[in-house]
Amino acid sequence: MSSEQPASVIKKIIREIGQECAARGQTISETLVAFMVKAVGLDPRYDFNVDQILAEKDVQNLIQVCVTRLLDTTNPSLSTIKMQVYFDMNYANRAELLSQQHRVLEERLAPVVRGITDSRPRVQEEMENVYRKIISYVLLSSGLGSPTDIEVVREATAALQSVFSQTEIISFVSLSKKNKEQQLKNLSMLVTGIRLYNKECKKGGSSIDDLPAILNEAIPSATRTVDEGLNTCRTLAHRYTALLESMQEDQHRYAQLSSFKLKEALFSVRQYEAFLCILLSDAITSAQEFEKTNVQFAATMEQLKNTVQNKVSIDTKEVFPLFVALSNLWTSFQDEMLLVSFLTNMTNDLQQFSEIQSQLFPEEVLTSLLEGVTVKSDEERIRETIGTRVNASDFKNQEWLFPETTDNFDQLLIQYHGFCAYAIGVKGLTLPGNPAVGILKHKERCYVFSSKEAAYIFAQDPDRFIQLNVEKAKEHAELIQLLELHHQFEYLAPYAQARNAEKCLMKPMTKCDSSTQTDTHILPPTIVTSYEWNEWELRRKAIKLANLRRKLTRAMQTDLSHMRRENSTQVYLPKDVSTQTKRDNSSNVPRPQIYLEGLRGGSSTTTHMVKVDLTRAVDET
Repeated sequence: MSSEQPASVIKKIIREIGQECAARGQTISETLVAFMVKAVGLDPRYDFNVDQILAEKDVQNLIQVCVTRLLDTTNPSLSTIKMQVYFDMNYANRAELLSQQHRVLEERLAPVVRGITDSRPRVQEEMENVYRKIISYVLLSSGLGSPTDIEVVREATAALQSVFSQTEIISFVSLSKKNKEQQLKNLSMLVTGIRLYNKECKKGGSSIDDLPAILNEAIPSATRTVDEGLNTCRTLAHRYTALLESMQEDQHRYAQLSSFKLKEALFSVRQYEAFLCILLSDAITSAQEFEKTNVQFAATMEQLKNTVQNKVSIDTKEVFPLFVALSNLWTSFQDEMLLVSFLTNMTNDLQQFSEIQSQLFPEEVLTSLLEGVTVKSDEERIRETIGTRVNASDFKNQEWLFPETTDNFDQLLIQYHGFCAYAIGVKGLTLPGNPAVGILKHKERCYVFSSKEAAYIFAQDPDRFIQLNVEKAKEHAELIQLLELHHQFEYLAPYAQARNAEKCLMKPMTKCDSSTQTDTHILPPTIVTSYEWNEWELRRKAIKLANLRRKLTRAMQTDLSHMRRENSTQVYLPKDVSTQTKRDNSSNVPRPQIYLEGLRGGSSTTTHMVKVDLTRAVDET
């Protein structure tokens, strides 16, 4: 049988079921239809052989059965399956939800970031436009106000200018794209921290909600809502269990209650309880994280106040890390708001699947049915078995685990969601198991029991009772998820993973380790020993054949040839070069003319000489 044939048949089945339900006024999701096809195919009561291609008659019967079950709104089993599909398709744990939210925020901010990092402003107007885009990015990424609110924009602009002025746009543009994105994130955190500090000092904080005060009320409220739902469904589970036990003990009660779908109702409230426990655990974790974050936020704010203290100038190395810390802590508050809102919505949405309980079993009807019946809570059933435990020496081939002999006893992975492994298949009840009685480890899986007697019966033939539980899950498909039996039905993966509906009815492929061995050479060898693929080896052989190692290359010159070699040289031609020296100059000075009178003497005995200087002045020459 080709793999294409069943895929086309299954697609056709799912499509026809969806069309038939739509024609009757019910819009059913493809995922729910696909799982219903799986469930009906597994149910032995309908006797569909999914190992073979279904005949046309079987296909029509399958379609009619699925349509009937999907339109039976009075069946708690359908409500349980819808609840399981909804939870698997919508629930995300803390890490997944926050990661998804941050990824969505980055995708929404991507066009804004791209508009900033890809811009190349040249004139003043373009630089101002880039600055305005940075302000919009800061507001959008922090979630503290709208970019269209003038008061918020004015406050964010003032905070941004204190750490990043418009004159720094030029240096910002010169950065690489990666560094621009990193600086944008840093600026966003700094501006957020500054605005939070201003809000604390009553100097700003427009459009900033008081998240700590909101969370201080929202988390306890969400926890109370989940607690109330848990108490309600646990009370119903205890009542349904008591009625089912009374049916097994009294045939008259069985005839009276057989028309009620008590088992399906019990499985439904147990599944609702399991989902609420998951949400309650998330709410408790959220409360713990909020308390820790609130303490850190208050301490950081106080440290920032002590650092600033009305100073005119402060070292950025001291205050910038505190602003960034405030921003990160506020982001944690925003994450908690998202988680609380998500948990509240999930709790409210799950409640619609439990409404069928009040429709099938109104309070007055349930009260009348419980007359003369003792209702025991899960805690009372566990207290009844305190002090009773399995004697491991009674079982030579079975391994029993007890608190005092097993490390991490409380962290063991218990099968069937902690319900009694014996009561499920034999009684069709989900009774709480008591690990103190003893945990049976069978084929690397751990099982608990509601009583010592149940443990002894189960331990005599564990495989038979495990198979009974599997058969019970085939009759009630909602047990596959409730009891976590996906390892027994590997082809029935959780709905969130079962996107391809055409694989619904395919049985799992049987896999095993196998090996084959053949003779090394069946035919006579035809190996050419002289063949060589290596080119260098071929060259080596060629040189060897030529025997060039024993040859010499000789050369000689003659008297007529040794001077005939052509030579060429290149020289630089001489150039006419002249230089100019300093100019020769001369000056003309007056000729000295000095006369002496009276050297020859006179009539007197004494000689008188007179010196006369007739030299002309220099400026007269």
